[in-house]
This record gives sequence, structure tokens and C-alpha cells, in this order.
Amino acid sequence: MLKRFSIQVVIRIVLLAITIFVLAWVYMQSQMFFNAVTLTIIFILQLVELFRYINSTNRELARFFLSVLHGDFVISIHEGEKGKSFRELESSMLQILDAYKQVKIEKEAQYQFLQLLINQLPIGIVSIEGNEIALMNASAEKLLEAQGTRNLALVEQRNPWITTMLGEHGSRLIELKRNYTTTSLAVQVSSSRILDKNYTLITLQDIHSEIEQKEIEAWHKLIRILTHEIMNSVTPIASLTETMQSMLTEKQGQLKPVEAVTTETLGDIRFSLNTIHKRSEGLLNFVEKYRALTRVPKPVLQPIMLMPFLKTITTLMEPELKRQHIHIATEVEEESLYITADSNLIEQVIINLITNSIYALRHTTDKMIILRAYRRERHVVMEVYDNGAGIREKEMSEIFIPFFSTRKEGSGIGLSLSKQIMSLHGGNIQVTSTPGEKTSFYLLFKGQ
Repeated sequence: MLKRFSIQVVIRIVLLAITIFVLAWVYMQSQMFFNAVTLTIIFILQLVELFRYINSTNRELARFFLSVLHGDFVISIHEGEKGKSFRELESSMLQILDAYKQVKIEKEAQYQFLQLLINQLPIGIVSIEGNEIALMNASAEKLLEAQGTRNLALVEQRNPWITTMLGEHGSRLIELKRNYTTTSLAVQVSSSRILDKNYTLITLQDIHSEIEQKEIEAWHKLIRILTHEIMNSVTPIASLTETMQSMLTEKQGQLKPVEAVTTETLGDIRFSLNTIHKRSEGLLNFVEKYRALTRVPKPVLQPIMLMPFLKTITTLMEPELKRQHIHIATEVEEESLYITADSNLIEQVIINLITNSIYALRHTTDKMIILRAYRRERHVVMEVYDNGAGIREKEMSEIFIPFFSTRKEGSGIGLSLSKQIMSLHGGNIQVTSTPGEKTSFYLLFKGQ
């Protein structure tokens, strides 16, 4: 096609050259004035034809590219008007328009499908471009009470917390009270830059029913443990009380006279009273431990350099560890690594974890505890590792429940208290374990 176009242009240029040559020769022959005028007109017409031939093609291409730019697929391409050399070009232009039209149709279908899919999601999705809402699905409209509106100012007026979240980003749990009902929203805010435009993405999920279900499960577990502990104390008390009453009562239900009470009977009564006293003290001690879970003080936050902090704990626990023949090591990724927390409360958590490790190592030969501190993604992590007995899989989901313990003499509040302390710090505590090999507890703090 390009070759044919070039040939057409060359032919016109050759004709122009011939015309110029003949015109110059005629001008040299002054007696042929009429021929000179005629040749001049022919020369001008040939120039006009050459420019028309080239410009018409440029105009056709310009129309084609503008139609592609603006998505106009109804333009007509005049096939064959410029000869055979342009038929392939015109055919290709039509094919490109058809292909582009098909791509646009497919993109529109994909967009409609994406809109349908997003509207079916139970999670609310809001996309904000600058100060305008670019996308908001049906779930978000319902949760934000913003049906049919894309006005960000109006949505923020109905939901003032959005303004704060847009400035902070991250994730939060928002509790909304509307029409005598309470809704708990898990909100996640992130931002991105696409095609030189800034977008803010907000996802919202109503987790009120899930929270209620978890609370019910937690209460059931707690009540089961409380019932078990109380019954263990009250049952022998009731039994011993009934026994003492039978010792002091005749068969007819009358009180025995003093002279009928033997020394042996008094000894049995005293033994029963001592047992009741011990069980009562045990029950009071249990209640006091339960109260301790509700008395965790509010953390006093301050920067804590982790290297000296862990060294201090190691020094504090060293005498007990030496008695148990346990080697302890400290590994801190960066000397400048720090967290913002209450040092007393976090120290209490780590000492509790070390105490648990000491118990887990009682049957291990080469006993080792390692305290580690490092960065992982967006968190600063403190890890307490031991190569002890590990935790069985069926116990992993229960170790943080208050009063659950795998030790006979254990109180069962250490790990639940540690979890509560970490929660007050906006962090979390996690555990991994291989029974018979190792256990690691991880204290996760937000990155500094």
C-alpha cells in the first residue's frame, strides 16, 4: 500500500517536472505566449492535484483517529475514491474501528458485570476520587444511609466519623446507634494513585451479629468454667454440712444431748469444719482472681527501648532460670528498636510467658528460652520461644479463656490477663506450637 502510494506521488512529481521543463522551454520561445500561459495553468493544476491527493489522505486519517479518540463508530470511510492504493488502508481502518468498537462493548459489559458483582457483595465499598464519590455499592448506601446520593459532604454529614477516618486511614471498629438499634462496623480505609488520580477506598462490614455470637460463646465458656469451679467447692461443703447435721441429730430428727456427742464425733465435725474452711478460702481466692481480670489499669504509654528492656527482664528471671538449669538468650533485630507501651504491664506479660515456658521445659533436657524482638510488616514483634513440651492442638483455642489451665496448680488467668493487656495497647498476642518440640508466643505492637 505504501509502495503504491509512493508510486502515485512519484508519477505526479515526474509530470510536474516535465511540465516545468516544457514551460521553461516555451518561455524561451517568446513567440509561443499562448502555449506558455496554457502550460502555466497546467502546472498550477498539477500542484493543486498533488496537494489535494496528499491532504485528502491526511484528512481521512485525521477523521479516523478523532473517531477512535472520541469513540465515534458511525463515521463513513469512502472506500476506493483514491484508487486501488488506498483500499487496503481503508479496509484496515474499518477493521480497527470494528475491533475498537468490540473492545468498548466488552469493556462496558465487564463494567456492568463488575457493578452487578459489587452490588451483590454484603461488604460496603466506597471509592472516593478527590472530593467526589466515584463508586458506592448498595451495601454501603444502606450502612451509611446514603441511598441515591453521591455527595460526599452529605454522606459525611450523616456519618461524621468518615471525616476522621479519611484523615487517619487504617482500620477501626465503629459503633453506630440508629433507630433504637446498634450496628458495629469494621471499617478499613486505604488510598492509591491510579492514572495520576488519587483514590480513597473505604470498606465497611456489619459485624454486629458476629460480635454477639462471639460474646455468647465467650459467656458460655466462662459460665462453664465458673460453674465447674463453684461446684467443685460447693458440693463438698454441702455434703460435709449434711454429714455434720446427721452426727448431731437423732433418728427422730431431734438434736442429740451433749453427753451423747462422743470425742470421735467432735473430731469428725472438726475435720469437716476445717475442710469447709479450706474450700471456702479456695472459692474466695478464685473470686479474687476473677476480680483481678476486671482491674487491669489503663496503660501509661511511653517509649520503651527493647534491647535494655529485655535485658532487664532476663536479669530479673536469671536466678530462677539457673535453678531450673534453663539457658536464656536475647535477640533484638535493631538496637534502636522500640515500642510505645506501659513498661510495667508489658513486663508482667513477658514474665508470665517465661513462667509458662519454665513449666513447659520441666521434662526437657537441653532447656532453652529465647526472647526476640524484630519488625514484621507493619508490626513490632516480641517473641518468647521455648523448646519445651508444646501445646496440644485441642488446647490452642482455649488457652486464652479465663481460668483454663493445663496445670493442676495453675490459676488460668495469666494468658487471659496478658491478652487483655495487649488489647489495651491496641496490639495482639498470638501463639504457634509443635507438641513435643517448641512453642512461640508473639506480642504484636503497631509499627513505630
